[in-house]
Amino acid sequence: MVYKQLVECVPNFSEGRDQEVIEAIVDVFRGKKGLKMLDYSNDEDHNRMVVSLVGEPGAIKEAVIAAVGIALEKIDLRQHQGQHPRMGAVDVIPLIPIRNITVEETVALSRDLAQEIYENYGMPSFLYEKSATAPHREDLGRLRKGQFEGMAEKIKDEAFRPDYGTELHPTGGIVAIGCRMPLIAFNVNLDTPSFEVANKIAHNVRNLSGGLRFVKAIGIALRDRGISQVSMNLTDYTKTPLYRALELIRVEARRYGVTVVGSEIVGLVPMDALIHSAEYYMGLEDFCVDQVLEKRLME
Repeated sequence: MVYKQLVECVPNFSEGRDQEVIEAIVDVFRGKKGLKMLDYSNDEDHNRMVVSLVGEPGAIKEAVIAAVGIALEKIDLRQHQGQHPRMGAVDVIPLIPIRNITVEETVALSRDLAQEIYENYGMPSFLYEKSATAPHREDLGRLRKGQFEGMAEKIKDEAFRPDYGTELHPTGGIVAIGCRMPLIAFNVNLDTPSFEVANKIAHNVRNLSGGLRFVKAIGIALRDRGISQVSMNLTDYTKTPLYRALELIRVEARRYGVTVVGSEIVGLVPMDALIHSAEYYMGLEDFCVDQVLEKRLME
């Protein structure tokens, strides 16, 4: 199917353990005209699910609103525990312009979505990234700080009043909605159960602490596996590639006698990002994406 306008949407839901709830949410996106669900993945330690959708703006908006309704029925953040920070049952709804749609149009879509979610369900929202109404509201981590438990007090501050709504949803919290560029959710696992070590490494890798310019990072303990993790968002992989983030984590880990035991990508990833890493690790010369067989077959 050829869409006149194409937008990607990557809603994050605060449920990664209950398969019945997960299936109820993703079922909203199956077989819908005007959109395609590309991927969904859940993590029990994070207690979180990420869904990747692509489609026409109107179809995306309609389906996401329906999924928010299901999430608010089935997720109670008062009972929620997980390693990943969260402030909402639907925690964040990024919108990424893909084809024949401008940033300005995508920002307008984010506002429409925020308004309808509030009107339908009473769930307030922050507008973030390129949709933000002030510079200090652009960063998701800054908006989410305090999480669900501290958010009722936080939004009393004029600087952090919701863009839509006035009070938290009692069980669903608040959601961040906004237009952003493509990012990569990239996690690196360490052979230590120590959250403190993982968090120190994350501190040294992330941009806010003087690390890599386009990296956001936190430390997480994966207790069921007896290891820890540096969980990252790479907000511009063309300027901070995957391999650079991984290698810096290796360097920092050696300070604590720790080694990297694996990594994972959550959701989808641009092919170029993987090719950049292949070039680095394999020492490839003069390689380009047109040499990838599957890409040529799709042309």
